[in-house]
Amino acid sequence: MRNKTPQQPAKERVKNFFEVALGFSQEQAEEEARRCLQCKDPVCIKGCPVEVDIPAFIKLIKEGKQKEAQALIKEKNNLPGICGRVCPQEDQCEAVCILNKKKIPVNIGALERYAADYGLVHSQEFIVHSKKLRTTNYELRTTIAVVGSGPAGLTCAADLAKMGYEVTLFESLHLPGGVLMYGIPEFRLPKKIVQNEVDYIKSLGVDIKTDTLIGNTYSLEDLCKEGFKAIFIGTGAGLPQFLGIPGENLGRVYSANEFLTRVNLMKAYKFPDYATPINIGKKIAVIGGGNVAFDCARVALRLGTQAVLVYRRTENEMPARKEEIRNATDEGIPFKVLTQPVRIIDDGKGFVGGLECIAMELGEPDASGRRRPAPLKDSNFVLGVDTVIVAIGQNPNPLLPKVTPHLKTNKDGTIWVDKNFMSSIPGVFAGGDIISGADTVISAMGAGKKAAVAIDRYIKNLVTSFG
Repeated sequence: MRNKTPQQPAKERVKNFFEVALGFSQEQAEEEARRCLQCKDPVCIKGCPVEVDIPAFIKLIKEGKQKEAQALIKEKNNLPGICGRVCPQEDQCEAVCILNKKKIPVNIGALERYAADYGLVHSQEFIVHSKKLRTTNYELRTTIAVVGSGPAGLTCAADLAKMGYEVTLFESLHLPGGVLMYGIPEFRLPKKIVQNEVDYIKSLGVDIKTDTLIGNTYSLEDLCKEGFKAIFIGTGAGLPQFLGIPGENLGRVYSANEFLTRVNLMKAYKFPDYATPINIGKKIAVIGGGNVAFDCARVALRLGTQAVLVYRRTENEMPARKEEIRNATDEGIPFKVLTQPVRIIDDGKGFVGGLECIAMELGEPDASGRRRPAPLKDSNFVLGVDTVIVAIGQNPNPLLPKVTPHLKTNKDGTIWVDKNFMSSIPGVFAGGDIISGADTVISAMGAGKKAAVAIDRYIKNLVTSFG
């Protein structure tokens, strides 16, 4: 049988921000590792966007070689502690695991987390070993700028550093990590895990400059004048989407971005220890059905409020991970499905006084393959809430394209790139959500890896051309 990851009991975890999933013990990890069939043609590797040698690291865990397993993963994945926690393995490596034919795939995500967490416990060994990964097969003394320290930027910077480049990574906020720091709750991804991964990347020689907004503090042209031979843009999808309904400008209406950033990065959940409270009421409606919506609802619950998740389709159509839906259900968060908000009601003082909705029914499938919701006539009703969080998606960060006239964008605001991840400006590359729209952490990492290879090839061609 597949070993499940131990968790905090639901009744306890709703009262704290400690990590919900507790991780495998050595005994549990080795027992789960023995389930791997060590296939001759391991399709699980093909299911991994960064192509980790999954059977090989699982075999090392089975043999009690945690350090070696961790080092093997790090050859391809610079952020295993993060991926082991938030990546949708059920749709990737575990989806193609041979044992999934019987619906009991190897728990690859939990094993990756176990190996990665070994490095957190044995930090000195981990840092020393990480330095050995950096190669110096050629001495170019070439400097490369990476803009944005989310999963795409961190991955690209780390891979380029391993190739021997001098890399400077620019982050607009005061802490590196991007969405990993501000967008995912502490109970799902502890900040010490993100910091541990960032420390590893620093150990490779990457220079990280925080509080530096490229497009404002410096332009791309400024970076070129500073001597950077190539630039990678990984600024993500940080522009929130709204419903476009009356009342969205009222007090206590938040985008998911603002709500999670206030709680995560500004530590609002630790008020009054941190002087950054968040103004929420007693009853919160979270609009959406993705992972971010569930994050918001579960955070709201831990802040002592009642939270309801409002979604226009049914639970079956929710894009959130099944694990997150199950966790929210266990924590007692109700779902108001087949429900579409049409107006946020003013309480007469400029704040939310209720949420007017209309009931929906599902029709024929739309472009996403899910059945299209349609409103039911005369079915309007009001939810008695005093706070609304809109979590229906995010658009690409628009700042850098707006201030860079020659940087070509697509109709949806994403940066245009060719097959080699190069933008319309020679030597300027991009990857992650800024070219794909909002996607998973591991997808952004995969783009960062591919872009690093393309940048390496670009630099080598420059060296050859100018001899």
